[in-house]
Amino acid sequence: MKLVLPKQHGAWAMLLIPFLLSAFIGNASILHIPLFLGWLLLYLSTYPLLMAIKKKKPSLHWKWFFYYAFPALLFLIIVLYYHFPLFYFGVSLIPFFLINIYFARQKNERALLNDISAIIVFCIAGLASYHVGVESIDRTAWLLFMFNFLFFVGSTFYVKTMIREKNNRKYLFISWGYHIIAVVGMLFINPLLIIAFIPSLFRAFYFYGKSLSIMKLGIYEIINSALFFFTILLVFLK
Repeated sequence: MKLVLPKQHGAWAMLLIPFLLSAFIGNASILHIPLFLGWLLLYLSTYPLLMAIKKKKPSLHWKWFFYYAFPALLFLIIVLYYHFPLFYFGVSLIPFFLINIYFARQKNERALLNDISAIIVFCIAGLASYHVGVESIDRTAWLLFMFNFLFFVGSTFYVKTMIREKNNRKYLFISWGYHIIAVVGMLFINPLLIIAFIPSLFRAFYFYGKSLSIMKLGIYEIINSALFFFTILLVFLK
């Protein structure tokens, strides 16, 4: 039986990085294991759910939705038993998921607002991961939220200028401007953080206009995401 998996390969970095950064920089505990498994399965369940809503092979996709959602619920109940505030993080995800459903029904999943909504969901998962370890949302948690959000919105702009919006000069200048502002903004927080965002700025300028296959584009984004992850980790744990 072939697994039904999300097609947005770039979303895997968004799934992992905010969660892991918050766990490692916060206070990783045994509860992060069921929390991560529940979060992973919940994410996997969203793809067949959205496909079923779009009426694409509904019987197949509803089946896979329940395959993923049921064990996800079990893992998350375990975490809720020991850490009930996680419930409120789950509630906060609902409005953003409704936005995803709306764009799925409109068959316009590539809309920028839809992408930003999904990024916020992943960043909220990072807040939840942090809270499970530290039992509070402090300045560090919000800084991690902001850095993750800025990084992945930049990745969204970049990928669009390389694929769907590659001939849109207005979009290109927005992307370049965004990356420049993100790097300059780090100067006012911690100059070391520039290291986390410079590779994104470089590739936004250097790779634009070059013919890159989807595979190469993905590989470079994995490398860039890894650089971001380890830089943020080192800055906060030094």
